[in-house]
Amino acid sequence: MIYLRLFLEFFKTGLFAVGGGLATIPFLYDMADKTSWFTRGELSNMIAVAESTPGPIGVNMATYAGVQAAGIPGGIIATLGLILPSLIIILIIAKVLDKFKSNKIVGDLFYGIRPVVSGLVAAAAVEMTRLALVDTELFLETKKIFDLIDIKAVIMFVVFLVLTRKFKKIHPIVFIISAGVLGALFKM
Repeated sequence: MIYLRLFLEFFKTGLFAVGGGLATIPFLYDMADKTSWFTRGELSNMIAVAESTPGPIGVNMATYAGVQAAGIPGGIIATLGLILPSLIIILIIAKVLDKFKSNKIVGDLFYGIRPVVSGLVAAAAVEMTRLALVDTELFLETKKIFDLIDIKAVIMFVVFLVLTRKFKKIHPIVFIISAGVLGALFKM
């Protein structure tokens, strides 16, 4: 039963998360809320792993979430569920592309989808920022307002924001590895 549910949840995600892997993040937050497969905190770790490993982030996240929920078979099923809608749509589009490639309505539909995709990605960015910089668990435990903000994480965020803007020619993997090392040092 879990395999069917994994497949259907990720099929739905693959069908409606237009715009790439980051657009899957709001769907994954919804899954975290509706299922016991993973928590929102685990989801932030999944995103970090998916962003720092080779391959499309959506596929990496589906695989990771599936493995979390039901082991290796779950990872395979979740991944297949995510990529199958795209495969079906591409096959259909390839068949009818010549008929619709200059259709004004089709162009208008894609024009309308762009802001929604931007909104999904922005919502994911806001939620990831909140998860990375705000420590609600510690705050709820201590009830101290200064425990609400993770100062070390805020400092790292600002430093890496400035560095990535200033040194645009440095490969992103350098920043990812540096952030991982600093994060490990800060948590010691």
